[in-house]
Amino acid sequence: MVNPASIQRFWLLGHPVGHSLSPAMHNAAFKALGLRAKYDLRDVAPGDVPRTLADLRAQGCGGANVTIPHKEAAYRFLAAKGKLSDTAQLLHSVNTVVFSPDGALYGDNTDAPGFLDALKEAFRATPRGRRVLVLGCGGAGRALALTCAMQGAAEILVADVHLAARRRLLLALRHTAPGLPVAGVSLARARAAARDCDLIIQATPVGMKPGDPSLLPPESFRKGQLVFDLIYHPAVPPLLATAQAAGARTANGLGMLLHQGARAFRQWTGRKPPVNVMRAALDKALKARNR
Repeated sequence: MVNPASIQRFWLLGHPVGHSLSPAMHNAAFKALGLRAKYDLRDVAPGDVPRTLADLRAQGCGGANVTIPHKEAAYRFLAAKGKLSDTAQLLHSVNTVVFSPDGALYGDNTDAPGFLDALKEAFRATPRGRRVLVLGCGGAGRALALTCAMQGAAEILVADVHLAARRRLLLALRHTAPGLPVAGVSLARARAAARDCDLIIQATPVGMKPGDPSLLPPESFRKGQLVFDLIYHPAVPPLLATAQAAGARTANGLGMLLHQGARAFRQWTGRKPPVNVMRAALDKALKARNR
């Protein structure tokens, strides 16, 4: 909980992390509620997550978010040194850490419910009954693939250039949802299979850098598809631009950022998050970035 007598620190841990709009969202929420707290970015090199979380605990940090590529490392640390929510245990991924005054650490994953909130908001839809393609089998891709499985997807295809990550996710899907048709495909096969999918989720960093290509070509898309890209800067990453041109319905990751952040905020502060304030701050910050 935020200590009203001093400025409580909150962090986003990632690598790279400078692109994130999370500080705008959370600092606006702290201000709106009159909380003496500040949210900042911290670039953490791969392998440094355990030391960083231990240091933040020693410093009396109020809470942290964890983003690419550290969500699975945070899960492993919290599994050994703290407590985990049921969702984090199922997904093997932590994106929210709560630091209790007594030194206890609690890890949760708000990506999953935040994604469902965003999907409902953008498309008035859920994964139920849909054939789903997930591009990227890292922490975020794993979380969303498993979420789709638990929400009643009809079939799930997962694609990643890293064969080991793909295999791990397939094993997790088969364990979580026995009987659900699942398959791992190469990116080349994903390009052909995508057109028959109802929901495509882009959960890789490809598209964040200027000049990045779309992972899927125009012929992978069609009218009636739902295409969700976790990237929100640029606002229309290459995959979404390609999908839009083909007539698919699209949404970037800003809605998921908002809703997972609001759920984290509630855990850190015990207060109802001012979602409209947070949304306005994100919109303002993104417009400033795109000028």
